[in-house]
Amino acid sequence: MRRKLVVGNWKMHGSIAENKALLDGIVAGVREYLNADYVVCAPYPYLNQTQSLLQGTNVAWGAQNLCSTTDGALTGAVSPAMLVDYGCTHVIIGHSERRNLFHETDDTAAARFNAAINAGLIPIFCMGESAEERESDWTDYIVGRQLDSIIRRFGPHVLKNAVLAYEPLWAVGSDTPATPEQAEEVHTFIRKRVARCDPEIAAGVRILYGGSVTPANAPKLFAMPDIDGGLIGRASLKIDDFVAICRAAN
Repeated sequence: MRRKLVVGNWKMHGSIAENKALLDGIVAGVREYLNADYVVCAPYPYLNQTQSLLQGTNVAWGAQNLCSTTDGALTGAVSPAMLVDYGCTHVIIGHSERRNLFHETDDTAAARFNAAINAGLIPIFCMGESAEERESDWTDYIVGRQLDSIIRRFGPHVLKNAVLAYEPLWAVGSDTPATPEQAEEVHTFIRKRVARCDPEIAAGVRILYGGSVTPANAPKLFAMPDIDGGLIGRASLKIDDFVAICRAAN
């Protein structure tokens, strides 16, 4: 049976003082929730602080992106090994904001995914369609293309050490999340797509939903058979909200 996983994505938020209060509150809030897994993905400058506050707790930590190369003259880039140095276990790959605002492509996201796998990190690979694509009934095509960008290059076996995340662009940061039924439909499609290549890996891979998850809708989302937790944005910055979502997963 797949354990639920809740991942907090802070995006470009935080300060040293705010982070300490937030992380202390999360650690205290989820200390007794031992039936699910929890991760916080912080901005690069705060990974040292995140590591120091979370080590020894039941909350892991990760990053929001990485460079696909190991080293070199790449000003401003952060390598997989640097994340490992700070104890990161997870890294978000191909988030919709990276694809839309920073021109991430299927090819570059796949390269970053592979770099994470090679470094021993667990990539959280994001997929999702825009409102226009959903209205045109292109959801399966878009999500399938994004998923295939890694399966065709590296084979389905790489998903054994990865997490997938469905995050419809029209729901991210909005007040109109996907309904549990809408999310489940796409999660089922993703799992079946993987199962065409390897049924055993499809049965084991965790697929998260991301897109305006709240304490109110988390229980119904997480009750769906193919939704294995959440990739949480706004609510991950509020102690009570994030802990309540973790409670729903637990």
